[in-house]
Amino acid sequence: VQLQASGGGSVQAGDSLRLSCQVFDLSSGIVVMGWFRQAPGKEREFVASINWSDNLFYGDAAKGRFTISRDKAKNSVSLQMNSLQAEDTAVYTCAIQSYGAVWYNYWGQGTLVTVSS
Repeated sequence: VQLQASGGGSVQAGDSLRLSCQVFDLSSGIVVMGWFRQAPGKEREFVASINWSDNLFYGDAAKGRFTISRDKAKNSVSLQMNSLQAEDTAVYTCAIQSYGAVWYNYWGQGTLVTVSS
């Protein structure tokens, strides 16, 4: 199973970015697709998730600014990030929980988002 993320980059405070992640070679279904991030010197933090019933969940830092969505047909998940701030600088990683797993069991390689103030 491979998760390929894209869309990271360097932006100015107030700008927007859209991250995408596509899942390849998964034989089972997907229960949840999510995004996590890890800033330098900090622990990994939950950003947002969407389950197969289209229920959305957001971490405190993402509420009101980020929007998660997914394309079932393409097995992909996206994260639209608006009003980015310097504290959003982190490596963003997509992850999925497949059927039968109790937590996210497949992780992408991460994409770096750098926000300059």
